[in-house]
Amino acid sequence: MKIYGLIGENLSHSFSSRYFNEKFLKEGITYACYKNFELKNISEFPQLIRENNLSGLNITIPYKESIIPFLDKISDEVKEIGSVNTIKNINEKLVGFNTDIIGFEKSLHTLLQNKKTSLILGNGGVSKSIQFVLQQLNIQFKVVSRNSDLDYHNITEDLIKESDIIINTTPLGTHPNINSYPEIPYKYLNSKHLLYDLVYNPEISQFLKFGKKYGTQIKNGLEMLQIQADESWKIWSSDFNLNL
Repeated sequence: MKIYGLIGENLSHSFSSRYFNEKFLKEGITYACYKNFELKNISEFPQLIRENNLSGLNITIPYKESIIPFLDKISDEVKEIGSVNTIKNINEKLVGFNTDIIGFEKSLHTLLQNKKTSLILGNGGVSKSIQFVLQQLNIQFKVVSRNSDLDYHNITEDLIKESDIIINTTPLGTHPNINSYPEIPYKYLNSKHLLYDLVYNPEISQFLKFGKKYGTQIKNGLEMLQIQADESWKIWSSDFNLNL
């Protein structure tokens, strides 16, 4: 049996297990399964590898950066970004990839229009992928994070108004903590803004509800998640002799 899975902290809300197991079923692959592996600390990863014959993994919050020292090889994109969300076991070597960048770019593409500036909330692993994509698209951005030069208390009216896109990369608002949200001055939002929330459960987070209240365009993270999952599947697909 080939075992694939998701590594993270709190995975009860994740769609990945159902998504990939349904994909195995659809493709008639009866010798593979996908499981959730909740780790309290990334130091538990070596034991997980020892105890399971893992063919591939997805990585989510908060381990996209801290997983890298445990890998045997990483892709060029990971070397530049410093964030991994997909692993493939290739001849007993763990190789790290980043498909978040493809997922975000494709899901954002049709919404860009003339948007040229962005405010990124959070500076974790997935935020690094977002920053990479915005650099490739020549979209200027500023990063807001706690304990940094630009924290949430420094977000001014001018900063909101000059930011065409505001992207929440934090887990705030994710089920079951659906009433939480990034504390920014939402009252300065208007119809020129795009609010993009990487949270997908619930479908409309508190962050996006504030956006709707002030007439902004909104988008959740489900499409990005689906695209990056499909890209992970492509990385693993050689294991199944599929023509994709």
